[in-house]
Amino acid sequence: MTSQVRGVQLARLLGQWHSLPGRRRSPDYAALAGAVRGLLADGRLPLGVRLPAERELAEALKISRTTVTAAYRQLRESGHLASRRGAGSWTMLPGTHRVTSSGLWTPQDDVDMIDLGVAALAAPAELVPAARAATEDLPRYLAGAGYHPTGIVELREAVARGYTDRGLPTSPDQIMVTSGTQHALDLVLRLAVSPGAGVLVESPTYPNALAALAARRARIATHGLASDGAGWDADLLLGSIRQGRPKLAYLIPEFQNPTGHLMAADLRERVVAAAHAAGTDLVVDESFVDLPLDGTPLPPPVATFDRHSRVISIGGMSKPYWGGLRIGWVRASAPQVQRLAAARVGVDMASPVLDQLVAVHLLAEAPAIVAERRAQLTVQRDALLGALTERLPDWRVTVPRGGVTLWAELDGPISSALARAAEEVGVRLAPGPRFGLDGTLERFLRLPFTLPAAELVDAVGRIAAVRYDLDRAARPQWREPAVIA
Repeated sequence: MTSQVRGVQLARLLGQWHSLPGRRRSPDYAALAGAVRGLLADGRLPLGVRLPAERELAEALKISRTTVTAAYRQLRESGHLASRRGAGSWTMLPGTHRVTSSGLWTPQDDVDMIDLGVAALAAPAELVPAARAATEDLPRYLAGAGYHPTGIVELREAVARGYTDRGLPTSPDQIMVTSGTQHALDLVLRLAVSPGAGVLVESPTYPNALAALAARRARIATHGLASDGAGWDADLLLGSIRQGRPKLAYLIPEFQNPTGHLMAADLRERVVAAAHAAGTDLVVDESFVDLPLDGTPLPPPVATFDRHSRVISIGGMSKPYWGGLRIGWVRASAPQVQRLAAARVGVDMASPVLDQLVAVHLLAEAPAIVAERRAQLTVQRDALLGALTERLPDWRVTVPRGGVTLWAELDGPISSALARAAEEVGVRLAPGPRFGLDGTLERFLRLPFTLPAAELVDAVGRIAAVRYDLDRAARPQWREPAVIA
């Protein structure tokens, strides 16, 4: 599934590479090589893609071919480029270094720990009354066996109404209830992805999605997202689908996790068309669709543009309601839902009936609950932004228009080191490389604003203290591990 970056595409990614820090002290070829390494380190330029020919890139950048040749040579020497005569040059990392995220975060029950590793809200006040009402409804189901592989009809009807209200007519037969959004993704992958199949994902992306893909032994390719508000590069994304022809593409178009980007309507339509032409199925994760902030209008659902059953939408209750309520769903064609239900029987049979009844009652009060959540998140987001501006002014953050996370660009490639240091002062962080595939993204950090404002401000203060200590700390002395035979 190797793809190629054209000269004009790479030139656009490089931007004002002449004005990068240290440029005046470096010759043109060194500055160009450094800019390419920066794109690789940030995850904006994926590994394993073929770079444009030297002449093509020189024409796109309006520089001499000699400069590009020297830059490519330096990239090969530093281990960032592999070339084969007559075949081209491919991006890589030194020593073919690849780091795979486990996707597993286990919060500890430590009252003194401010946990910024998990982007989830505490339960709403309406949860307990909904649970009481659900127990009163439960006797209606007790006469049966309790197995509903596609979900109880009341919940499927409620979820279908939600899609219809968003402008996407949906019947209950197109909905399958799952035990959370992650479970929905896992079932879809079981049905759609065989070992070795090509899958395209965004970079950065949700770590647990990467873990699910790794479990299916998929061949993962990435499309790099811009760290500013631009988000998806339409030309590169569509090119990755057309050239790579992946079996499946996993996208988070609404307030992408972790960047917070919102995909425009025209790109949604073009992605669906490209996927159909390439024979690619699209899995669209809508976990944050209920959480636009600042009155941000939402584009139509991606499935609105689907005419060939290429789009499978997944969502759930975790982000707008509560992570402890393990209710998710899949929206697809009715035949696809039946195939997913058949595959599910070998996994967990069905979701708990009582939990589904709780979800029915919460969805009945969705307008009030979600409105309160949005107001709460807006206050907490602004508190976090204010604290970052005051205590860490060198960090760059694009204000998200929804969702629950900030994607901060740090003042150096220190994300993992900062996370280790922050743990010592009672703050748990999710460093940038956890959201990528290849050990890149060390200049980035995901910061959720799901905790109370006072805790977020306190956390930033602790992070700022250890950030400045990193510059003064002595370099650690690594020892050879003891050999036990």
